[in-house]
Amino acid sequence: MHPVIALWSHPRSMSTATERVMRARGDLTCFHEPFMYDYYVHRAVRPMPHFEIDPALPQSYEAIRDSLLGAAEEGPVFFKDMSYYVMPRILDDPALAPRLTNSFLIRNPLRSILSYHKLDPELTSEEVGLEAQWRHYEALAACGAALVVIEAEAVQADTAGAMNAYWEKIGLPAAPHAFNWNGDTPPEEWQQVAGWHGDVASSSGIRPPDPEEDAKQEATFDAAAAEAPRLRELLAHHRPFYEKLKRATLA
Repeated sequence: MHPVIALWSHPRSMSTATERVMRARGDLTCFHEPFMYDYYVHRAVRPMPHFEIDPALPQSYEAIRDSLLGAAEEGPVFFKDMSYYVMPRILDDPALAPRLTNSFLIRNPLRSILSYHKLDPELTSEEVGLEAQWRHYEALAACGAALVVIEAEAVQADTAGAMNAYWEKIGLPAAPHAFNWNGDTPPEEWQQVAGWHGDVASSSGIRPPDPEEDAKQEATFDAAAAEAPRLRELLAHHRPFYEKLKRATLA
């Protein structure tokens, strides 16, 4: 059996761009949020905007799990997903849980909440995702699991440095060719959620940060929160979980 590498993220955390780097390596079978189908289709927790369901993909937790394990029979697997799709069920899954190399990706929640709200003003607190991520991390850490946490801002500031450190921690060799995907066709799998990933689908790599980005984001968040005060409540609730995860990030 080959490794199954999981990158547990939260929405709008630059996880799709990070996934694209992993795909560009060329040595992994990659899946894009497979457990999304259990949460939004099979269990139908709530409607997901900008989502065109592919009826050919597995929809139940068990079917999704089995597809990942089946792919791992042939070669190493990588998938990125959201902890809130699978918590707490995955912790007690004897078929999948022991097979996973678990890693986590976080981003400043002011940025991620603002970005999510632009696409879906009805987002729930669960969908912000950081609380579920922390509960997931905390439970795995309590069992002594080896865990890796990376920060989106670090990946954006120094993609090669951050990703090389991540790969070393999870046992993958360096792959310098993976940092530029100019001319590569975006994965077909992304078409079902194209409304969420337009920028990364059309990009050729991860752009370095704008030096004035923090101030711009804070001003934009303040303006949005003036119209939608619940954004401040969401930020206040999830920021402590982000800070806890941030303390575990790679140096």
